[in-house]
Amino acid sequence: MCRGGGMFAPTKIWRRWHRKIKANQKRYAVVSAIASSAVPSLVMARGHKIESVPELPLVIGDSAEKTSAAIDILKQTRNRRYISRKGSLIVYGTEGAKLVKAFRNIPGVEVANVERLNLLKLAPGGHLGRFVIWTKSAFEKLDSIDGSFDKTSEKKGYILPRSKMVNADLARTINSDEVQSVVKPIKKKVKRAPMKKNPLKNLNTMLKLNPYAKTARRMSLLAEAQRVKAKKEQLDKKRAQIPKVCLIPQEEAVAIKAVGKAWYQTMISDSDYTEF
Repeated sequence: MCRGGGMFAPTKIWRRWHRKIKANQKRYAVVSAIASSAVPSLVMARGHKIESVPELPLVIGDSAEKTSAAIDILKQTRNRRYISRKGSLIVYGTEGAKLVKAFRNIPGVEVANVERLNLLKLAPGGHLGRFVIWTKSAFEKLDSIDGSFDKTSEKKGYILPRSKMVNADLARTINSDEVQSVVKPIKKKVKRAPMKKNPLKNLNTMLKLNPYAKTARRMSLLAEAQRVKAKKEQLDKKRAQIPKVCLIPQEEAVAIKAVGKAWYQTMISDSDYTEF
């Protein structure tokens, strides 16, 4: 007998694991991940040690050819000692660069081409803020690949998204003198809607709608009282015509009962069934 058994409705390899996403939506996610890699608070939130990094984004030269030289450049890693997690991402711009071989053997460090940036590498697990190290050639190609606010992109029909607000401090914007001088003042007097009453159940509401309702109600009550009075008088008149029943005195009732018992005994004695 198999204890436990198999999994109910197990996952199948032919399940629809992936979903199609619009190209512009993917590009928006990639540029958002690139922008978040330049925010120190997001990078530190992922666990990267960037206290000694001079600036973000970090741009280096294309001179690293060996792993030893790459390790000397890459002094900042995540604060992990034994568990190998996602570390830095090296982005290069020249195809066939020796830098790829220098960094590929370092645990946790990944290498990507600037023209083939992968969102899963820029934001592993869907979390923004990975520490990205750019080479000089790769950083110079960003404006031509994704474009800028003043320059169009190489991608057809793609425009670099702009921020909706120049000042992200919304509370400061709302409380500024320029906005407060235009907006309407606070309504201190609250006008509440009155509760609607049913005129069929509330007399005052009915009188507002129909002033004659009070007279009609009084006439109906008087007519009801007259009907009750007339019915009572009619019943009393009928009851007065019925003669009163004469009650038999107690001595006569006892005598009648005794005669009945005697007759019953006589009937039993004269019957043919007495033998049984």
